[in-house]
Amino acid sequence: MASKSSSKQSTSRSRGSARATGRTPAVARTGAGPAPARRRWPTFAELEAAYPPGCAWSVFGEGDELGTINFLTPQVRRHAASLVRTGKTFNLDYALDAFEPFPSGTRSPYQHSLFSNNPLHFDDWLDSFYLQATSQIDGLRHIGYPGLGFYGGHRADEFAPHTPTLGIQHWADAGIVGRGVLLDVERYLASVGRPIDQTTATYITVEDLEATAAAQGVSFMDGDILLIRTGWAEYCRLHMDLQARREFKNDIKFPGLIQSRDMVAWLWDHHFALVAADNLGVEAAPNLPGNVWELPGQEVPTKGVDHNGSIHRPLIALLGFALGEMWALHELADDCAADGVYEFMVTAKPLNL
Repeated sequence: MASKSSSKQSTSRSRGSARATGRTPAVARTGAGPAPARRRWPTFAELEAAYPPGCAWSVFGEGDELGTINFLTPQVRRHAASLVRTGKTFNLDYALDAFEPFPSGTRSPYQHSLFSNNPLHFDDWLDSFYLQATSQIDGLRHIGYPGLGFYGGHRADEFAPHTPTLGIQHWADAGIVGRGVLLDVERYLASVGRPIDQTTATYITVEDLEATAAAQGVSFMDGDILLIRTGWAEYCRLHMDLQARREFKNDIKFPGLIQSRDMVAWLWDHHFALVAADNLGVEAAPNLPGNVWELPGQEVPTKGVDHNGSIHRPLIALLGFALGEMWALHELADDCAADGVYEFMVTAKPLNL
């Protein structure tokens, strides 16, 4: 949910399990309040001297299970609250069935049932509730790194449905509240004559993000929740029929962040607490061929996304990033464009599983 500084507020739930994901957020737009004092966090370049190299496993202390959510300090939360002025809210969470059949082809639809023991009473339950089939937050169990394991060096055999290690419930306990910043890349690129083709992979670069921020008059603070609008989720919802969604899994292509070292460094060096986009994976698909994160000798999966060369691996497993996918950003983006305010308070509530 988000709330803005001219100001409105929007919120979205975040879906997740102790296994992999979390529910999405809400936004509240803001206006003022002193910025929190900067703390000296290591740069991405400095993490090369860490062990293992490039990992943030020791940045937040031994045994950390929050990752970049640690950037949401009390000072950051207080500043976010000061941004709320009008109290207008935006739900950043799509409906559970907004993308059925889910385009990746690996996430089945849920079944909703009702129970009643008298005419004036109802309970309900869900079966086959796939927690990543709509707006979501990827948890720290979601992706590991070949040869190193999961965030903090944890192994896959440590995870089971009821084990707590790296579970989304840690983020539920901590709470996700912070200053959100929207980068409306789709709108900016269209304005400079480079409209995004939603049917193919448009690789959004660091330069594109910085140009969008400059055009919007946006600056960043430690602990920001960065929202990136590509326009893809609305394209999928409004322009891909059932047959197109079923066929999409055979040739997955969509716009998003480029798979580069510069992009990973840029995201870390801004110390974002969470990075979310309105697409299937924050980054573009397919992965940029021959990129620096592509490892030799990796087996290609028979279905779904190939994570070799994906920046999910360094962002989640090495740096502990919270990544949001398929967030509903279109209404917030229209409002930001109308009043020129691109900062707001965001709240998100991961499932406490």
